[in-house]
Amino acid sequence: MRTLIVDENGTLSVKEIPKPVYGDNQALVKMISCGICNGTDAKLIHRTFKGIGASEYPLMLGHEGVGRVVETGKNVTGYKVGDIVLLPFVDADEAQYGKLGSAWGAYGEYGVVTDRYAGGEVPECACAQTIVPEDIDPVDAAMIVTLREVLSSIKRFGIRENNSVAVFGCGPVGLTFIRFMSILGVHPIIAFDIVDEKVNEALEKGADYAFNSKNCDPGEEIRKICREGVEFVLDAVGMLSLINQAMGFICDQGKICCYGIAPECHMDIDWTKAPYNWQLQFQQFPSKAEEGEANAQILSWIRSGIINLKDYISDYFDFEDILEAFERLEERKISKKGIIVYKNSLD
Repeated sequence: MRTLIVDENGTLSVKEIPKPVYGDNQALVKMISCGICNGTDAKLIHRTFKGIGASEYPLMLGHEGVGRVVETGKNVTGYKVGDIVLLPFVDADEAQYGKLGSAWGAYGEYGVVTDRYAGGEVPECACAQTIVPEDIDPVDAAMIVTLREVLSSIKRFGIRENNSVAVFGCGPVGLTFIRFMSILGVHPIIAFDIVDEKVNEALEKGADYAFNSKNCDPGEEIRKICREGVEFVLDAVGMLSLINQAMGFICDQGKICCYGIAPECHMDIDWTKAPYNWQLQFQQFPSKAEEGEANAQILSWIRSGIINLKDYISDYFDFEDILEAFERLEERKISKKGIIVYKNSLD
């Protein structure tokens, strides 16, 4: 099969490697689609992903995959040939791939899922390797991975109905947070971005207020709406500088919530402007068990028409054009979610 590889210099290439080996409790899937993550993928390319050093490169990329089961191990009962499954991965395998490591490897043409009902040790990722129902478009289903991560993170942060939240960053992830919080009755939602188009879209997705932070003082705007400050400030882009700024935005007992992997893992924290009681919480690696638990709610919202997967997707690229897709990502020319499509898997 072919797969996308990044080396320690950030150079991307498509190389042919053996198909992954699967065990008795696993199934082999042929990839249908894989979402481009402008958080994780970009940070791995720029070698700023926490915990992964230069010695671990080269790496197979991709973690938002959808595939069709083509073969099953002898103990597998939870999957059958033809099932569409979320989150297939390709693990590092020195016997197969030598020193080639894995950053989940879902851009490969094949992947592996583990049947959690087959017995034996079950990796956490198996809790989120769920079957996509037949009424859901299998290409667009790659977006469900992000949606589940966001919903489970809202719960992990403790954001609830009638809480006040200021969201910084209205890209695909930020807009998803805004939409879901709106559905859940969070109010008021105050959104900030530096692009007018994204500010307008935040309002369309359910923000009560939205501002271009280049043209205003966010603290002033927040306190016009919530005199004592907001209960939550949500960083939806991984911008460490926001932590110190947000100290002046939160009320007593307020929480600063950082979603995703920041490019650096250190900073000087100045809580001079913070209330006496406040919290800082990082959500850098969503729990796959919690993500699996969020699956039913996401499917219910899709089926009821509350959310439309295509609202979050701006670009589709054939696998043959995957290098061009990442060039566009680097140039910030993918406005929402970009999805890689493996056309020979749609037959």
